[in-house]
Amino acid sequence: MSNLAPIDRMRTNRPLVVDLDGTLLRTDVLIECAWAFVKRPMLRCWLMLVWLVRGGKAGLKARLAEFTHLEVTVLPYDAGLVAQLKEERAAGRKLVLATATHRRYARAIADHLQLFDQVFATEGDVNLSAHRKRDRLVEAFGDKGFDYVGNSRDDLAVWASAERAWVVNPERGVMRAARELGNVERVIETRPASWRVWSHALRLHQWLKNLLILVPLLAAHRMLHVAPTLSVGLAFIAFGLCASSVYLLNDLLDLDDDRHHPTKRNRPLASGALPLGWGIALFPILLVAGFALALNDLPARFALALFGYYALTLAYSLYLKRQVMVDVVALAALYTARIVAGAMAIAVPLSFWLLALSMFIFLSLALVKRYAELHTLQARGLVKSRGRGYVSTDLPLISSLGAAAGYLSVLVLALYIQDGNTARLYRHPDWIWPVCAILLYWISRIWLIAHRGQMHDDPVVFAAKDRASWLVIALCAVIFWLAV
Repeated sequence: MSNLAPIDRMRTNRPLVVDLDGTLLRTDVLIECAWAFVKRPMLRCWLMLVWLVRGGKAGLKARLAEFTHLEVTVLPYDAGLVAQLKEERAAGRKLVLATATHRRYARAIADHLQLFDQVFATEGDVNLSAHRKRDRLVEAFGDKGFDYVGNSRDDLAVWASAERAWVVNPERGVMRAARELGNVERVIETRPASWRVWSHALRLHQWLKNLLILVPLLAAHRMLHVAPTLSVGLAFIAFGLCASSVYLLNDLLDLDDDRHHPTKRNRPLASGALPLGWGIALFPILLVAGFALALNDLPARFALALFGYYALTLAYSLYLKRQVMVDVVALAALYTARIVAGAMAIAVPLSFWLLALSMFIFLSLALVKRYAELHTLQARGLVKSRGRGYVSTDLPLISSLGAAAGYLSVLVLALYIQDGNTARLYRHPDWIWPVCAILLYWISRIWLIAHRGQMHDDPVVFAAKDRASWLVIALCAVIFWLAV
């Protein structure tokens, strides 16, 4: 023990210098500011180019800091690193924040965390990164007079002049280069598995909604025909690529609201698990890929339906989702658009009954989604939902409207069974009647679960994980098959 004590004193006497972007924060403040600046309105991108040309990176950061506002209290901090820094501070160690972020935001973050004794940051015409950061730290503490916490290639120059190096969630190739310096003391890896991040960011589980594209194929009894089945498969992929693009864009636009939400703050972009730059770059690539597949391999009418879906989704993300009741009607229309697109992909006429059934049942599910969100809001003691036009006192009305819409969908199915044209598709149309009872049970059960506060934010995702819902689907499929 006596041999360790002097070493511990020497260690705590050296300041621990901490990088910000990608290290203490699971995001990059420059990209956060740039996105906050351009997303409303997006036509201001050219101004950033002007600022970069005139003032370099330091000038760009200064102008963005002047014209943007980031809520530093909800930025995605690395909780594991923050916990270790608190331990170091409790042991009496001096902590220093050194970052290429503009001083305005660096100072605000330091004030929020209450961990740092000193802050070095970009200001004036000096962008404090790489060698410039190293020179500033050596000037302040001397060569080998500090330990440094970083994550990127720019940090290699600083680690070379540090006594000890902490490597946090290193970029590709950085860990090997850092070890070659011979002074790595600690490696902190807190990133989740990459496949989980990408799956969540692209909402691959939400591709289940695109199975609605199959409904016209099944309704037309053409599921055993190779050509239409292949077309529907390609349509499913095209819709999935487009939908993933939309989810990324929606998460980018909802970044601030998501970070204030108790569960949505864990989404990959909001939590920093997926870098913001990746989301900004990837959503247009996925969109182009989806439309390229639609235009090259599917009928033009399907591409038109896909465009309509994307246009409505974009309108929803930018404006409609903030309009009371308009938002749930838009959500129901987005589900129905998948059925329309499925019909366009195989060139079959759209059934009035199918469209009416779809609109009513998905309006009910959209209202379940809003009900679940408001129920959570009320449980947290809040009145108004952030980014939405609803208040917690709307719960009874939403419940009654949602249940009514669900039961109307069952009425539509009952009328379809009695329609004369149904006999042309089914030898025993009366055998479909049990489906009405099954749907009445399922809709009532969904609303009961929502009323008890046990509903997932998205009822479709809930149904995909719910055994009773799978049993309902299986029973309905068997009944329709027997009726043919």
